[in-house]
Amino acid sequence: MGHPHKALHTTAVGVVSATLIAGTTLGLAPAAQASTTAGVRFVDIAGDGGTILKANVITPAGAAGTRGFPLIVLPTSWGLPQVEYLTQAQKLANSGYVVVSYNVRGFWQSGGEIEVAGPPDVADASKVIDWALANTPADAQKVGMAGMSYGAGISLLAAAHDKRIKAVAALSGWADLIDSIYSGRTQHAQAAALLDGAGTLTGRPSAELQQVFKDFFSSNLSKEPDLIAWGKKRSPQTYIDQINANGAAIMLANGWGDTIFPPNQYVKFYEELTGPKRLEYRPGDHATAEVTGLFGLPNDVWTDTGRWFDHYLRGEDNGIDREQPVQLKSRSTGGYEGYPDWKSVAATRKKIALAGSTTIRANVDSGANGGVIFLSSILDQIARLPPMASIPLLPRRWAAVWQSEKYASAQQVRGTAKLHTTVTATKESGTLVAYLYDVGPLGLGKLVSNAPYTFHGQTPGKPFGVDLELFSTAYDVPAGHRLALVVDTVDPLYIEHNPSGAQLTFSSPEHDPSYVSVPLRKQ
Repeated sequence: MGHPHKALHTTAVGVVSATLIAGTTLGLAPAAQASTTAGVRFVDIAGDGGTILKANVITPAGAAGTRGFPLIVLPTSWGLPQVEYLTQAQKLANSGYVVVSYNVRGFWQSGGEIEVAGPPDVADASKVIDWALANTPADAQKVGMAGMSYGAGISLLAAAHDKRIKAVAALSGWADLIDSIYSGRTQHAQAAALLDGAGTLTGRPSAELQQVFKDFFSSNLSKEPDLIAWGKKRSPQTYIDQINANGAAIMLANGWGDTIFPPNQYVKFYEELTGPKRLEYRPGDHATAEVTGLFGLPNDVWTDTGRWFDHYLRGEDNGIDREQPVQLKSRSTGGYEGYPDWKSVAATRKKIALAGSTTIRANVDSGANGGVIFLSSILDQIARLPPMASIPLLPRRWAAVWQSEKYASAQQVRGTAKLHTTVTATKESGTLVAYLYDVGPLGLGKLVSNAPYTFHGQTPGKPFGVDLELFSTAYDVPAGHRLALVVDTVDPLYIEHNPSGAQLTFSSPEHDPSYVSVPLRKQ
């Protein structure tokens, strides 16, 4: 059942290595450029409990003897060194900000152990703000935080616990840690192995974190409540009331194909925010949409981040508060679309009936899968080449397949497709993975979305209902194409829980028909 821990590390080791090499390059390339610029200081800051955090400070040129500059604090991403943001920090300083970037505890030269955005990390953020207000010409009334990935999550958590933070830009972050790496009660194996491997190579995982990963990979169901509690403590979603009470202006940006923090978990969080807010989605995987900005190249995410702070920290009337707050970039057209809120993204829904009764055998990968972490979504981002499968050739012994009619006009899929079906299993546990494909005239399917679903404790032979949200997306299905829903039981992205010899039967009872509901933009 599932994949052993060792095999997962083998699967991800190439990705981990590539990420770290890229991360080091990202850090060092801007450092060479920025270190010659006046105003850059490398400092040690005492974090929570006195733990030393390695940091750098950039102040605006000519700031000596003056005060009142807005402050931006940038916690580093998972596994990246403290020079990660130097190029963007220099740009912000040139615009009149004091910028403090620090290496989060447990990584590189900072002290302590990796706490995964636990209470010490949140306390560290406040200590860095304290230090900046005491040691730079920063204005205590104009404090912002931003970061990519790990830095994004810490920034959101800090905004719940520190009322001084007035604006946040959380880029490729998480709102719900459990819904990110354990959605559908299914371990996102490659994502977790990447985090585990990168943390071990660049930092010092705490004993608690090592145990969390051990329990996660071993599929120890008795530890599931502990895992969920651990994740909820580290999820901004848990503290939504405090974030709203504190009132910081929150900008969220993510990639449609983010394999670490899938887009859905940001949506619920965004909808529950009551203060000034903005939600941006673009093609790409985890942090790939904003990564070019670390090299100083033109980058929409960082441009909007600057505009967000200019308005909410400096009071500039740049119009960002009057734009449609939900901004989506389609994977198919590359153009931006603005919406007043998330529910307006999908104006209508079209159901594809999943008729009849279909039985598949478990434990074999049918050939339909979500791709490879990072690689697949980057190919989609750059070349519009998502993972593909020949739908007619998928072996029906291991894959259930349903198709829509040919569409006479293009279908603009926007938002979250939802699967509703009835499953009868021969074993009490199991995993299924649903895929939505855009199928061309020759039967070649391009992946539109997917999501895993795991069940435990079901009575063999007794039907039960399954409701599954696929990962949100923006994708245009051309005229003359079909949509296909494919379900199988094995995907390299996820740990599966299918006992040997298991079979799954999908049915569509008259009183409760099965379907996939596809969200469509108004034509």
